[in-house]
Amino acid sequence: MNPFSSATRLRDMIRAIRACKTAAEERAVVRKECAAIRAAVSENDPDYRHRNLAKLMFIQMLGYPTHFGQMECLKLIASAGFPEKRIGYLGLMLLLDERQEVLMLVTNSLKQDLNHSNQYIVGLALCALGNICSAEMARDLAPEVERLLQFRDPNIRKKAALCCVRIIKKVPDLAENFINPAAALLKEKHHGVLLTGVQLCTDLCKVSAEALEYFRKKCTEGLVKVLKDVVNSPYAPEYDISGIADPFLHIRLLRLLHVLGQGDADASDCMNDILAQVATKTESNKNAGNAILYECVETIMSIEDNSGLRVLAINILGRFLSNRDNNIRYVALNMLMKAISVDTQAVQRHRATILECVKDSDASIRKRALELVYVLVNEREILRPKFAPLLKSFPLEKIWYIDQMLKVLSEAGNFVKDEVWHALIVVISNASNLHGYTVRSLYRAVQTSGEQESLDPITVTESDAVDVVESAIKRHTSDLTTRAMCLIALLKLSCRFPTCSQRIKDITVQYKGSLVLELQQRSIEFNSIIEKHQNIRSALVERMPVLDEATYSGRRAGSLPATVSTSPGAALNLPNGVAKPTAAPLVDLLDLSSDDAPAPSSSGGDFLQDLLGVDLSPASSQSGYHEVWRTRW
Repeated sequence: MNPFSSATRLRDMIRAIRACKTAAEERAVVRKECAAIRAAVSENDPDYRHRNLAKLMFIQMLGYPTHFGQMECLKLIASAGFPEKRIGYLGLMLLLDERQEVLMLVTNSLKQDLNHSNQYIVGLALCALGNICSAEMARDLAPEVERLLQFRDPNIRKKAALCCVRIIKKVPDLAENFINPAAALLKEKHHGVLLTGVQLCTDLCKVSAEALEYFRKKCTEGLVKVLKDVVNSPYAPEYDISGIADPFLHIRLLRLLHVLGQGDADASDCMNDILAQVATKTESNKNAGNAILYECVETIMSIEDNSGLRVLAINILGRFLSNRDNNIRYVALNMLMKAISVDTQAVQRHRATILECVKDSDASIRKRALELVYVLVNEREILRPKFAPLLKSFPLEKIWYIDQMLKVLSEAGNFVKDEVWHALIVVISNASNLHGYTVRSLYRAVQTSGEQESLDPITVTESDAVDVVESAIKRHTSDLTTRAMCLIALLKLSCRFPTCSQRIKDITVQYKGSLVLELQQRSIEFNSIIEKHQNIRSALVERMPVLDEATYSGRRAGSLPATVSTSPGAALNLPNGVAKPTAAPLVDLLDLSSDDAPAPSSSGGDFLQDLLGVDLSPASSQSGYHEVWRTRW
């Protein structure tokens, strides 16, 4: 027998594919098998059609294209036998999706199978419709699905309810047709039908205000009774998980009560007792019990005001924070963030536990705990002195503020927002007596990431200063902004340290071919300045004027305009447009030479002429104009 003929069994093809040692061998086997299937499709061979489709489904799962077999699915679905229909519907769900135009051809077959006398064929059609139903198919087949919600077999009712969930998501306008049948499902004794009925009612409430109002008035008391029966039900091995009776139905019912009680005082009053019972009787030492408690807490926090229940819910979250499972602690912190807007005092009682989460080894828990602590802080009580906005709000001395901010930057790193270090730069630039101390502390922080408190001077050579910037720009954790600032710092150091100019040029030239346009542009421009425009370099890297703290704070608060005018005599206009303050000479921050950079020797006209390479003298411009005029005439 040909190993790649239509008569080859599926297991033989799988065995041949698994025997391949390379991807090329696998592609060759799949290619030959697909060729044999195409030949069988063109010959319209009905004997091995189901076998060929089974092979195509396996090939599809391997990631190879199988679009040529889509029509085979429709032919098998249209056949009379159950085995052929089963393979056809399975292929339909795997090989097609709702965006395929071929799917429109299967609508009639689905309608016939939904009305079939064999309940197993009806179940196949419902499964397929629930998986790949499009909006057009939903409108055409909604009446059949609605009728099947009252079918005699519970498995069909369960599948019909799940199919209705997809239909109302695709076409929300059809929701009103399913309100009464869905309400009838809430009285079912069959576990699967009840579970899917609760899910259908939940989705109906989300897409239809009419359905929400109907279920609030007609079904709230019945749902409370069902939940009470589930909570007090005896041991049932088929629905028991880790000693918790039917946790899936627990959670579905709580989610529906969550939707019904939100914004409605009467419905909330009706469910208060059962929510308290669930919160107190459910064991928290098992994962299934924790899932029920979490849903119960979320329901309590969403329904109308009941202070006693909310305190109980927040206490449950406090117990979650003491759990060893990181996932449970994380969801508890998330829920406390929502609860703090409802009952701040109840959350405040768990401050000690929340602060312990700040020391957790898991970074995500630390971050979430810090966000929660930030919200809990008020003007009378600072829980942690390491939060940048709080440090700005409660300053003692500038040296203390700088020390604490350096600790924040060392510990938090990229989690610190840009506004934080912007404000720190403004404070440092206005504290001229702390410049040396601050730069030495920053230098040590870059070198060792340690906390700096010593005022002892350190000796740093010109090469050491360049080393720090070079290590920062090459660090893989540095973002685009940091690397761009490093290039600017290197340009300034090339003017400050003439002996290191060649080394700085070698560093910056490495980024001329960078894929990041910003770094590439800066590298090309700065290298051009270092090589060709040394006479204007000192003017380009003049020290920036100090920004007043009050002005900066006003801009951030929006109380001042974006630009602040200054008197003409307060600053000296330089060729590059930078205003140089007439302050006292700056101290030597790194114990190096503190001489100011030499002023540019060229005038304003020479500056532009050197930069642009053109002659801007009025005489030459006028003579050139007359020359052009004479040439044209």
